Amino acid sequence: MRYEGNIFRPPSEARSYILQCTVGCTHNRCTFCAMYKDKKYHVRSLEEIKTDIRMAKQYYGDVEKVFLADGDAIAMETSDILEILHDLYAAFPSLKHVGVYASPDVILRKEMSELTAMTAAGLTIAYLGVETGHEPLLKDIRKGVTYDEMVEAGKRIRQAGMQLSVTVLLGLAGRTPEAVDHARNTAKILNDMNPDYIGALTLMVVPRTELFRRMERGEFELPGPFEILDEMRIMIENLEVVDSEFRSNHASNYLPIKGRLPQDKQKMLDLINDIIAKNDRSYLRPDYLRAL
Repeated sequence: MRYEGNIFRPPSEARSYILQCTVGCTHNRCTFCAMYKDKKYHVRSLEEIKTDIRMAKQYYGDVEKVFLADGDAIAMETSDILEILHDLYAAFPSLKHVGVYASPDVILRKEMSELTAMTAAGLTIAYLGVETGHEPLLKDIRKGVTYDEMVEAGKRIRQAGMQLSVTVLLGLAGRTPEAVDHARNTAKILNDMNPDYIGALTLMVVPRTELFRRMERGEFELPGPFEILDEMRIMIENLEVVDSEFRSNHASNYLPIKGRLPQDKQKMLDLINDIIAKNDRSYLRPDYLRAL
């Protein structure tokens, strides 16, 4: 398959055919993210995308899952997305899942009729990077939306009939008292959205980001692993979502956890509290095995 630059996808899309529809990210200003720093956002031509679908058909024969890359494929003209979805379902008879990253500002610019049309055409899940529900931190990381706008974006995805998968970042407030507010308010924003899936990742500060430069200047300090676990504990304690899947099994995390909420809430809290009480790093994923 043909790809421009490094390709990123959610962990749950590991077995998906990756179709690059756009290159880069329309926002690309978040202080912690280096994923698309080497790319200038642009939309690939429909002719190229359609050719790639035909190539994938010849190579794979049939697939059940497709992920539309890069960071903002949903920012394409809706008519083009609908045409791509039509061609995908025509090419792959077993196709039942098509996912896409969704920037909140892009979702807010789409009409509800556009979002529902994409759902009807077979776009099944949107991945929304929430990161935090703490309003000052949202502004500091340059996410580009307010708390209320982020909630509205999440609600619009669900109202359109797509599944909503959100990611949040443990450690984003650094080693400060604000970490508690980050954990509590992140739980609050998740409660307001009630997503189908919640993925908790742990911040890893990478070069070529503003956050990395702040850390080099001594303006940001990463929390330790047990401080990260305490953030996750506070967040889970305050979650009141219904029928949501919670996971912290990304490679960046110190402690893999998963469960359904609310039924598995206490089981997850018991595990976290037990590990915190032991205060033994041998129970956690070592740093050399952690990755983005």
